[in-house]
Amino acid sequence: MLSTINKKNNKSVRRKRIIISGGGTGGHIFPAIAIANALKKIDPKTKILFVGAKGRMEMDKVPAAGYKIVGLNIQGIQRKSIWKNLTLPFKLVASVLKSMRIMRHFKPHAIVGVGGYASGPLLYAASLKGVPYLIQEQNSYAGITNKRLGKKAQKICVAFDGMEEFFPADKIIKTGNPVRRESVEIKGKREEAFKEFNLSPNKKTILVIGGSLGARTLNASVLADLNKIKTADVQIIWQTGKYYNEEVKMKVGNSLTPDIKVLEFVQRMDLAYAAADIIISRAGAGTIAELCVVGKPVILVPSPNVAEDHQTKNAKSLVKEDACVYVADRKAINDLIDTALLLLNDEEKKKILSDNISKLALPDADEVIAKEVINIAR
Repeated sequence: MLSTINKKNNKSVRRKRIIISGGGTGGHIFPAIAIANALKKIDPKTKILFVGAKGRMEMDKVPAAGYKIVGLNIQGIQRKSIWKNLTLPFKLVASVLKSMRIMRHFKPHAIVGVGGYASGPLLYAASLKGVPYLIQEQNSYAGITNKRLGKKAQKICVAFDGMEEFFPADKIIKTGNPVRRESVEIKGKREEAFKEFNLSPNKKTILVIGGSLGARTLNASVLADLNKIKTADVQIIWQTGKYYNEEVKMKVGNSLTPDIKVLEFVQRMDLAYAAADIIISRAGAGTIAELCVVGKPVILVPSPNVAEDHQTKNAKSLVKEDACVYVADRKAINDLIDTALLLLNDEEKKKILSDNISKLALPDADEVIAKEVINIAR
Protein backbone atom coordinates (compact mmCIF):
# COMPACT_ATOMS: atom_id res chain seq x y z
CA MET A 1 0.00 0.00 0.00
CA LEU A 2 2.73 2.43 1.00
CA SER A 3 4.71 1.69 -2.18
CA THR A 4 1.60 2.41 -4.27
CA ILE A 5 1.15 5.80 -2.57
CA ASN A 6 4.84 6.63 -3.11
CA LYS A 7 4.56 5.78 -6.80
CA LYS A 8 1.55 8.06 -7.14
CA ASN A 9 3.35 10.88 -5.32
CA ASN A 10 6.49 10.47 -7.44
CA LYS A 11 4.36 10.52 -10.58
CA SER A 12 2.61 13.74 -9.53
CA VAL A 13 5.95 15.36 -8.70
CA ARG A 14 7.28 14.61 -12.17
CA ARG A 15 4.30 16.20 -13.92
CA LYS A 16 5.29 19.84 -13.73
CA ARG A 17 3.19 22.82 -14.74
CA ILE A 18 5.32 25.50 -16.36
CA ILE A 19 4.43 28.96 -17.67
CA ILE A 20 6.66 30.51 -20.35
CA SER A 21 6.20 34.26 -20.76
CA GLY A 22 7.39 36.78 -23.30
CA GLY A 23 7.55 37.29 -27.05
CA GLY A 24 7.11 40.20 -29.41
CA THR A 25 9.75 39.10 -31.94
CA GLY A 26 10.99 35.85 -33.41
CA GLY A 27 14.14 36.34 -31.34
CA HIS A 28 12.05 35.81 -28.20
CA ILE A 29 9.43 33.40 -29.51
CA PHE A 30 11.62 30.75 -31.15
CA PRO A 31 13.82 30.25 -28.05
CA ALA A 32 10.68 30.06 -25.91
CA ILE A 33 9.21 27.33 -28.11
CA ALA A 34 12.56 25.52 -28.10
CA ILE A 35 12.56 25.49 -24.27
CA ALA A 36 8.96 24.19 -24.26
CA ASN A 37 9.91 21.41 -26.67
CA ALA A 38 12.88 20.47 -24.49
CA LEU A 39 10.64 20.34 -21.40
CA LYS A 40 8.27 18.04 -23.26
CA LYS A 41 11.20 15.88 -24.31
CA ILE A 42 12.23 15.46 -20.65
CA ASP A 43 8.66 14.61 -19.65
CA PRO A 44 5.91 14.52 -22.33
CA LYS A 45 3.27 14.98 -19.60
CA THR A 46 4.61 18.37 -18.52
CA LYS A 47 1.84 20.97 -18.77
CA ILE A 48 2.95 24.16 -20.48
CA LEU A 49 1.13 27.47 -20.83
CA PHE A 50 2.46 30.49 -22.71
CA VAL A 51 1.65 34.08 -21.77
CA GLY A 52 2.20 36.69 -24.46
CA ALA A 53 1.10 40.17 -25.49
CA LYS A 54 -2.16 40.60 -27.40
CA GLY A 55 -1.63 41.58 -31.00
CA ARG A 56 1.98 40.38 -31.12
CA MET A 57 3.29 37.57 -33.29
CA GLU A 58 3.47 35.03 -30.45
CA MET A 59 -0.35 34.86 -30.47
CA ASP A 60 -0.06 33.10 -33.86
CA LYS A 61 3.34 31.39 -33.67
CA VAL A 62 2.82 29.63 -30.32
CA PRO A 63 -0.51 27.91 -31.21
CA ALA A 64 1.05 26.91 -34.54
CA ALA A 65 3.74 25.11 -32.52
CA GLY A 66 1.06 23.23 -30.59
CA TYR A 67 0.91 25.18 -27.32
CA LYS A 68 -1.84 27.17 -25.59
CA ILE A 69 -1.26 30.88 -25.07
CA VAL A 70 -3.02 33.61 -23.07
CA GLY A 71 -2.59 37.26 -24.06
CA LEU A 72 -2.02 40.28 -21.83
CA ASN A 73 -3.08 43.75 -22.93
CA ILE A 74 0.40 45.23 -22.54
CA GLN A 75 2.72 47.40 -24.60
CA GLY A 76 6.21 48.80 -24.43
CA ILE A 77 7.19 52.44 -24.09
CA GLN A 78 6.36 54.29 -27.30
CA ARG A 79 9.33 56.59 -27.92
CA LYS A 80 7.73 58.28 -30.93
CA SER A 81 4.43 59.16 -29.28
CA ILE A 82 4.11 60.49 -25.72
CA TRP A 83 0.30 60.26 -25.88
CA LYS A 84 0.36 56.50 -26.47
CA ASN A 85 2.26 56.08 -23.20
CA LEU A 86 -0.54 57.61 -21.11
CA THR A 87 -2.38 54.28 -20.90
CA LEU A 88 0.76 52.28 -20.10
CA PRO A 89 0.50 52.43 -16.26
CA PHE A 90 -3.11 51.22 -16.41
CA LYS A 91 -2.22 48.40 -18.80
CA LEU A 92 0.69 47.41 -16.58
CA VAL A 93 -1.45 47.17 -13.45
CA ALA A 94 -4.18 45.27 -15.33
CA SER A 95 -1.57 42.86 -16.75
CA VAL A 96 -0.11 42.15 -13.30
CA LEU A 97 -3.61 41.44 -11.93
CA LYS A 98 -4.41 39.18 -14.89
CA SER A 99 -1.07 37.41 -14.40
CA MET A 100 -2.07 36.66 -10.81
CA ARG A 101 -5.38 35.20 -12.00
CA ILE A 102 -3.54 33.07 -14.56
CA MET A 103 -1.25 31.70 -11.86
CA ARG A 104 -4.17 31.08 -9.52
CA HIS A 105 -5.93 28.94 -12.15
CA PHE A 106 -2.89 27.21 -13.69
CA LYS A 107 -0.95 26.75 -10.43
CA PRO A 108 2.55 26.74 -12.01
CA HIS A 109 5.49 25.02 -10.35
CA ALA A 110 7.84 27.46 -12.12
CA ILE A 111 7.84 30.30 -14.63
CA VAL A 112 10.27 31.11 -17.43
CA GLY A 113 10.69 34.68 -18.70
CA VAL A 114 12.27 35.03 -22.15
CA GLY A 115 11.86 38.79 -22.57
CA GLY A 116 9.25 40.86 -24.36
CA TYR A 117 6.31 42.93 -23.12
CA ALA A 118 4.43 40.09 -21.38
CA SER A 119 7.42 38.81 -19.47
CA GLY A 120 7.69 41.71 -17.02
CA PRO A 121 4.15 41.69 -15.55
CA LEU A 122 4.09 37.91 -15.16
CA LEU A 123 7.48 37.65 -13.48
CA TYR A 124 6.62 40.55 -11.19
CA ALA A 125 3.39 38.80 -10.23
CA ALA A 126 5.39 35.62 -9.63
CA SER A 127 7.74 37.50 -7.29
CA LEU A 128 4.75 38.74 -5.29
CA LYS A 129 3.24 35.26 -5.07
CA GLY A 130 6.50 33.47 -4.30
CA VAL A 131 6.41 31.34 -7.46
CA PRO A 132 9.98 30.41 -8.48
CA TYR A 133 11.08 31.80 -11.83
CA LEU A 134 13.98 31.67 -14.25
CA ILE A 135 15.06 34.46 -16.58
CA GLN A 136 16.50 33.65 -19.97
CA GLU A 137 18.52 36.78 -20.85
CA GLN A 138 19.40 36.55 -24.52
CA ASN A 139 21.49 39.68 -25.04
CA SER A 140 24.92 40.80 -23.90
CA TYR A 141 23.32 43.87 -22.31
CA ALA A 142 20.39 43.27 -19.94
CA GLY A 143 17.35 45.54 -20.09
CA ILE A 144 16.06 47.41 -17.05
CA THR A 145 13.11 45.03 -16.48
CA ASN A 146 15.29 41.91 -16.35
CA LYS A 147 17.86 43.66 -14.14
CA ARG A 148 15.18 44.47 -11.57
CA LEU A 149 13.47 41.08 -11.75
CA GLY A 150 16.81 39.26 -11.65
CA LYS A 151 17.18 40.03 -7.95
CA LYS A 152 14.40 37.56 -7.05
CA ALA A 153 14.99 35.03 -9.82
CA GLN A 154 16.13 31.54 -8.86
CA LYS A 155 18.34 31.24 -11.95
CA ILE A 156 19.39 33.52 -14.81
CA CYS A 157 20.45 31.77 -18.00
CA VAL A 158 22.72 33.91 -20.20
CA ALA A 159 24.46 33.64 -23.55
CA PHE A 160 27.40 36.01 -23.07
CA ASP A 161 30.26 36.42 -20.61
CA GLY A 162 30.43 39.35 -18.22
CA MET A 163 26.76 39.35 -17.19
CA GLU A 164 27.75 39.81 -13.52
CA GLU A 165 27.50 43.51 -14.39
CA PHE A 166 23.72 43.13 -14.40
CA PHE A 167 22.83 40.11 -12.26
CA PRO A 168 23.92 38.40 -9.01
CA ALA A 169 26.88 36.20 -9.97
CA ASP A 170 25.66 33.20 -7.95
CA LYS A 171 22.44 33.02 -10.00
CA ILE A 172 24.03 33.14 -13.44
CA ILE A 173 24.42 30.08 -15.67
CA LYS A 174 25.95 30.43 -19.13
CA THR A 175 23.72 28.24 -21.29
CA GLY A 176 23.66 30.06 -24.61
CA ASN A 177 20.46 30.88 -26.46
CA PRO A 178 18.17 28.10 -27.72
CA VAL A 179 18.16 27.69 -31.48
CA ARG A 180 15.72 26.24 -34.00
CA ARG A 181 17.41 22.88 -34.48
CA GLU A 182 15.80 22.31 -37.86
CA SER A 183 17.33 25.58 -39.12
CA VAL A 184 20.95 24.85 -38.16
CA GLU A 185 21.27 21.24 -39.31
CA ILE A 186 23.11 21.96 -42.57
CA LYS A 187 25.60 19.10 -42.88
CA GLY A 188 25.39 17.34 -46.24
CA LYS A 189 22.71 19.70 -47.59
CA ARG A 190 24.73 21.95 -49.91
CA GLU A 191 23.72 20.16 -53.12
CA GLU A 192 20.06 20.14 -52.05
CA ALA A 193 20.35 23.83 -51.19
CA PHE A 194 21.46 24.89 -54.67
CA LYS A 195 18.58 22.91 -56.19
CA GLU A 196 16.10 24.49 -53.76
CA PHE A 197 17.10 28.03 -54.76
CA ASN A 198 17.95 27.17 -58.38
CA LEU A 199 21.50 28.45 -58.01
CA SER A 200 24.85 27.31 -59.40
CA PRO A 201 27.18 25.27 -57.14
CA ASN A 202 30.10 26.82 -59.05
CA LYS A 203 29.44 30.41 -57.95
CA LYS A 204 30.00 32.02 -54.56
CA THR A 205 26.84 32.85 -52.63
CA ILE A 206 25.91 35.66 -50.23
CA LEU A 207 22.97 35.22 -47.86
CA VAL A 208 21.28 38.41 -46.61
CA ILE A 209 18.85 38.00 -43.71
CA GLY A 210 17.14 40.89 -41.93
CA GLY A 211 14.60 38.93 -39.92
CA SER A 212 11.01 37.99 -40.73
CA LEU A 213 9.89 41.64 -40.84
CA GLY A 214 12.98 42.83 -42.69
CA ALA A 215 15.76 45.37 -42.22
CA ARG A 216 15.55 48.61 -44.18
CA THR A 217 19.30 49.29 -44.06
CA LEU A 218 20.27 45.86 -45.38
CA ASN A 219 17.77 46.10 -48.23
CA ALA A 220 18.89 49.64 -49.12
CA SER A 221 22.55 48.58 -49.06
CA VAL A 222 21.97 45.73 -51.51
CA LEU A 223 19.85 47.91 -53.77
CA ALA A 224 22.53 50.62 -53.81
CA ASP A 225 25.23 48.22 -55.06
CA LEU A 226 23.25 45.72 -57.10
CA ASN A 227 25.41 46.39 -60.15
CA LYS A 228 28.57 45.59 -58.16
CA ILE A 229 27.06 42.24 -57.18
CA LYS A 230 26.25 41.47 -60.82
CA THR A 231 29.72 42.51 -62.01
CA ALA A 232 31.35 40.30 -59.37
CA ASP A 233 29.42 37.32 -60.81
CA VAL A 234 28.21 36.10 -57.43
CA GLN A 235 24.85 34.82 -56.26
CA ILE A 236 22.65 36.27 -53.55
CA ILE A 237 19.81 34.84 -51.48
CA TRP A 238 18.09 37.98 -50.25
CA GLN A 239 15.43 37.79 -47.55
CA THR A 240 13.77 41.20 -47.69
CA GLY A 241 11.23 40.68 -44.92
CA LYS A 242 7.47 41.18 -44.92
CA TYR A 243 7.55 44.99 -44.72
CA TYR A 244 9.88 45.58 -47.64
CA ASN A 245 9.35 42.77 -50.16
CA GLU A 246 7.06 44.58 -52.59
CA GLU A 247 9.15 47.76 -52.43
CA VAL A 248 12.37 45.85 -53.15
CA LYS A 249 10.85 43.91 -56.06
CA MET A 250 9.57 47.14 -57.58
CA LYS A 251 12.96 48.85 -57.27
CA VAL A 252 14.89 45.86 -58.62
CA GLY A 253 12.54 45.65 -61.59
CA ASN A 254 14.29 44.54 -64.78
CA SER A 255 17.61 44.21 -62.93
CA LEU A 256 16.50 40.87 -61.47
CA THR A 257 18.62 37.97 -62.76
CA PRO A 258 18.69 34.21 -61.99
CA ASP A 259 21.61 34.88 -59.63
CA ILE A 260 19.52 37.22 -57.44
CA LYS A 261 16.85 35.49 -55.39
CA VAL A 262 14.52 38.00 -53.75
CA LEU A 263 12.39 36.34 -51.07
CA GLU A 264 9.99 37.79 -48.51
CA PHE A 265 10.78 34.96 -46.10
CA VAL A 266 13.08 31.94 -46.28
CA GLN A 267 11.09 28.85 -45.32
CA ARG A 268 14.10 26.51 -45.30
CA MET A 269 16.76 28.41 -43.37
CA ASP A 270 18.85 25.24 -43.14
CA LEU A 271 19.21 25.21 -46.93
CA ALA A 272 19.90 28.95 -47.10
CA TYR A 273 22.67 28.55 -44.51
CA ALA A 274 24.00 25.51 -46.36
CA ALA A 275 24.23 27.39 -49.68
CA ALA A 276 25.91 30.49 -48.23
CA ASP A 277 29.63 31.21 -48.42
CA ILE A 278 29.15 34.31 -46.27
CA ILE A 279 26.16 35.66 -44.35
CA ILE A 280 25.05 39.28 -43.82
CA SER A 281 22.74 39.71 -40.86
CA ARG A 282 21.41 41.89 -38.08
CA ALA A 283 22.77 41.08 -34.62
CA GLY A 284 19.81 39.85 -32.60
CA ALA A 285 20.84 37.38 -29.91
CA GLY A 286 18.76 34.53 -31.31
CA THR A 287 20.18 34.99 -34.78
CA ILE A 288 23.74 35.10 -33.42
CA ALA A 289 23.11 31.84 -31.56
CA GLU A 290 22.10 30.20 -34.86
CA LEU A 291 25.05 31.69 -36.73
CA CYS A 292 27.48 30.30 -34.14
CA VAL A 293 26.12 26.80 -34.67
CA VAL A 294 26.11 27.18 -38.47
CA GLY A 295 29.75 28.31 -38.39
CA LYS A 296 29.86 30.34 -41.62
CA PRO A 297 31.72 33.68 -42.01
CA VAL A 298 29.40 36.49 -40.92
CA ILE A 299 29.08 40.25 -41.39
CA LEU A 300 26.92 41.79 -38.66
CA VAL A 301 25.09 45.09 -39.14
CA PRO A 302 23.39 45.78 -35.78
CA SER A 303 20.07 47.55 -35.74
CA PRO A 304 20.29 50.91 -33.94
CA ASN A 305 16.53 50.87 -33.29
CA VAL A 306 16.53 48.54 -30.28
CA ALA A 307 16.51 49.10 -26.53
CA GLU A 308 19.89 49.95 -24.99
CA ASP A 309 21.51 49.49 -28.44
CA HIS A 310 21.95 45.84 -27.40
CA GLN A 311 22.54 44.56 -30.96
CA THR A 312 25.73 46.62 -31.23
CA LYS A 313 26.88 45.20 -27.90
CA ASN A 314 26.05 41.67 -29.13
CA ALA A 315 28.08 42.21 -32.30
CA LYS A 316 31.07 43.71 -30.50
CA SER A 317 31.22 40.73 -28.16
CA LEU A 318 31.89 38.62 -31.29
CA VAL A 319 34.34 41.16 -32.69
CA LYS A 320 36.45 40.67 -29.53
CA GLU A 321 36.78 37.00 -30.46
CA ASP A 322 37.53 37.78 -34.14
CA ALA A 323 34.33 35.86 -34.89
CA CYS A 324 32.58 38.34 -37.21
CA VAL A 325 33.05 41.42 -39.36
CA TYR A 326 31.22 44.47 -37.98
CA VAL A 327 29.68 47.20 -40.15
CA ALA A 328 27.85 50.08 -38.43
CA ASP A 329 24.30 50.71 -39.65
CA ARG A 330 25.10 54.32 -40.59
CA LYS A 331 27.96 53.17 -42.85
CA ALA A 332 26.27 50.17 -44.42
CA ILE A 333 24.91 51.77 -47.58
CA ASN A 334 28.41 52.91 -48.55
CA ASP A 335 30.49 50.04 -47.16
CA LEU A 336 28.48 46.84 -46.76
CA ILE A 337 28.62 45.30 -50.22
CA ASP A 338 32.25 46.29 -50.78
CA THR A 339 33.10 44.63 -47.45
CA ALA A 340 31.12 41.53 -48.41
CA LEU A 341 32.79 41.14 -51.82
CA LEU A 342 36.26 41.54 -50.26
CA LEU A 343 35.48 38.92 -47.63
CA LEU A 344 34.00 36.57 -50.20
CA ASN A 345 37.39 36.36 -51.93
CA ASP A 346 39.55 36.25 -48.78
CA GLU A 347 39.83 32.54 -48.03
CA GLU A 348 42.16 33.00 -45.04
CA LYS A 349 39.88 35.54 -43.33
CA LYS A 350 36.83 33.41 -43.98
CA LYS A 351 38.46 30.41 -42.31
CA ILE A 352 39.48 32.45 -39.26
CA LEU A 353 35.95 33.84 -38.86
CA SER A 354 34.38 30.43 -39.38
CA ASP A 355 36.65 28.72 -36.86
CA ASN A 356 36.19 31.41 -34.21
CA ILE A 357 32.42 31.73 -34.45
CA SER A 358 32.07 27.95 -34.29
CA LYS A 359 33.95 27.95 -30.96
CA LEU A 360 31.16 30.10 -29.47
CA ALA A 361 28.38 27.65 -30.35
CA LEU A 362 26.25 26.22 -27.52
CA PRO A 363 23.86 23.98 -29.46
CA ASP A 364 22.17 22.29 -26.47
CA ALA A 365 20.99 25.46 -24.73
CA ASP A 366 17.32 24.45 -24.86
CA GLU A 367 17.95 21.20 -22.98
CA VAL A 368 20.26 22.81 -20.40
CA ILE A 369 17.70 25.54 -19.67
CA ALA A 370 14.85 23.02 -19.48
CA LYS A 371 16.75 21.03 -16.85
CA GLU A 372 17.28 24.19 -14.81
CA VAL A 373 13.54 24.93 -15.02
CA ILE A 374 12.78 21.45 -13.69
CA ASN A 375 15.32 21.96 -10.88
CA ILE A 376 13.65 25.16 -9.61
CA ALA A 377 10.10 23.83 -9.97
CA ARG A 378 8.51 22.89 -6.67
